[in-house]
Amino acid sequence: MSQHGVGPRAVTRSVAFLTAGVLAVPALTGCGSEDPAGKPLAAPDIQPAGRDRIADGGTLRWAVDSVPDTLNTFQSDADATTVRVAQAVLPSMFRMNASGRPEPDPAYLESAKVVETEPKQVVLYKLNQQAVWSDGREIGAADFAAQWRALSGKDTAYWTARNAGYDRIQKIERGDNALEVRVTFSRPYADWRSLFSPLYPKDVMGTPDSFNDGARRKLKVSAGPFTVKKVDREDDEITLARNPRWWGEPAKLSEIVLRTVPRDKRAAELAAGTLDVAEIDSAAARRITVAARPQSSGSPQMGPGADRSSADALHSWAVANGTDEDAADEETVARKKLRKASVRYARQQQALRGFEVRKSLEPAFTQLALNGAEGPLADERVRRAVARALDRKELAKAVLKPLGLPAVPVGSHLALSGQAHYADNSGALGGQDTKEAQALLADAGWVRGGPVKEQKKKDGEKAAGAEGEKASGSSRDESDDEGTDAGEDNKAHGRQDPADHLAHDGKQYKHPARGGAPGAYAPEGTAAPANRGAAPLAKNGKPLTLRFVLPSGPGSQTLRTVADRISRMLKRVGIGTDISKVSDESYFKDHIASGQYDLALYSWPATAFPATDARPVYAKPVPAADGSLNVEQNYTRVGTDQVDQLFDEAVSTLDEGESRSLIRKADSRIWAAAGSIPLFQRPQLIAARKNLVNTGAFGLGTPAYEDMGFLKKGAKPASGPSAKESPTE
Repeated sequence: MSQHGVGPRAVTRSVAFLTAGVLAVPALTGCGSEDPAGKPLAAPDIQPAGRDRIADGGTLRWAVDSVPDTLNTFQSDADATTVRVAQAVLPSMFRMNASGRPEPDPAYLESAKVVETEPKQVVLYKLNQQAVWSDGREIGAADFAAQWRALSGKDTAYWTARNAGYDRIQKIERGDNALEVRVTFSRPYADWRSLFSPLYPKDVMGTPDSFNDGARRKLKVSAGPFTVKKVDREDDEITLARNPRWWGEPAKLSEIVLRTVPRDKRAAELAAGTLDVAEIDSAAARRITVAARPQSSGSPQMGPGADRSSADALHSWAVANGTDEDAADEETVARKKLRKASVRYARQQQALRGFEVRKSLEPAFTQLALNGAEGPLADERVRRAVARALDRKELAKAVLKPLGLPAVPVGSHLALSGQAHYADNSGALGGQDTKEAQALLADAGWVRGGPVKEQKKKDGEKAAGAEGEKASGSSRDESDDEGTDAGEDNKAHGRQDPADHLAHDGKQYKHPARGGAPGAYAPEGTAAPANRGAAPLAKNGKPLTLRFVLPSGPGSQTLRTVADRISRMLKRVGIGTDISKVSDESYFKDHIASGQYDLALYSWPATAFPATDARPVYAKPVPAADGSLNVEQNYTRVGTDQVDQLFDEAVSTLDEGESRSLIRKADSRIWAAAGSIPLFQRPQLIAARKNLVNTGAFGLGTPAYEDMGFLKKGAKPASGPSAKESPTE
């Protein structure tokens, strides 16, 4: 679980809006001008080195979040480790380059292109003549056909998580020779490059039993630089071994061991020498950075001074709360404990000097989700007001600048900077504007100082679910926010504002500034009550307070910090927030997916194929046969027919320029509907041994597992730019 977001896993490219159409959308800049996609904000940071500098052999010990329940990426319970294994042991016709754009993998493909468009789209794959499965059989049309049949959706005996793209294939046949595969589509499919990556052997895809069960615990046949040697669920690790039948450049490493290590334990495991590389949180990154600094005399990170001051503090407490004898005992125990902790910490810091932090930005972004299904956010004006209250630059800077990463807000729901479909379309909604946010709220009937009826809670009701730990994020003065973590109880919450007692005669009056929005305003000429500007907004006797649901796990501190800042920004325009912290296990399933929230923070992956992969995330929810609402993956419940139509057109045109233009138009309308607000690209922090090369923060690109390894003695890595040298603003 990432330290910067609890959300849907990017296990495959496909995991797994009211009146926006009438809003003005700025002209797109994709035609005849500079490419709006730009460049990635941060480059990969992998310590590059030529293969001649890398030692042969060795075992790479790599921390992962889990040993997956399945090794089949097309099943619903696949996770990020499933994908990592597939990348190392299975063919992919296309891989992502450093800009997050698909390019043919020469280990498997000599070429792949559309050779016919009429009467049907036909793609011809020419395979590398050396490409074979680990059992010696050539990779060929039979494998392509078996995967198509398994994923087409026509045979419900296959327990597949998705069939996008495969359902458009009409037939697959051998070409002029065994190395050619002809794929004919029944309907045009722009994202054809997304298919057959990864490609499983017909041994896995050939029958429902082998698909459903055979590939869950083992992969007998593979075709990558590595093979699956062992899945050890008792020790929570997967061992990958060098593939002797690999026809490409042989893997430098003998083995890769993927071992489950909780994120809060990884710094200690690195220091203990049991890991070589691990994704870490910002706290662990700071420890490694501090360890790398030149040391002064004495204990470098936790010296006697820290020991003495801590013990003295405990001694003072003991004196105040017990006898002098008790105090002496407390002090002795405290000194012993702190001395041991100091020694242990210093030893760990010394060991961490052998590591460095490699950093880039993940192919994923964190967003603020606004549930438009019910409550105040069902009104598009209120959602747009929330969006206009946010300073996205400030939020990005708070997370990324301390890490030395580019603090640039994400400008698209459908791609990231550098990817082909990217363009900053946030102008369709507009930037931070307090006055505009307040005007939108007034138009929606929410007014300052309106009467608030006491809300009766239903029996057993808790904010945002039964296990929500509720805290106010809306009732503090701005001066109270300094040094206060998001979600802390606010002891001043019961303090009433004078504006709450505004007298009313039961009549509606026009707002003197807006001239028409109904609300609870005093007759013209009535003196304004004291502190009215700080009064909460209300409508129909209810305050404008939104349920802000957050995960409570130790890796979610960054999210809670961001939520605290968002709450302050919303408070400035009169919107209150009730923050509920729930368990990580419950957060997504019981709150986001089920719609039990108003505001939430979670992340989505950005793929190279948004016409296919992003459509279910932003599709207009439709009623199901049983009367429920089918939201697919659109957990904000905000969508429009127009956005759906643009996606459908984008995925069905073979003109790549036109498809990108349609995707950018769809993104503009998604922005305008304000169902979700992209905030920042997620940071990627990797701790790696200093002599480990071609490994680390891969950014938008696909790792090359065969090139990973440890430097030969005396060898140095290649010099070149890295994410560390990226600008911070």
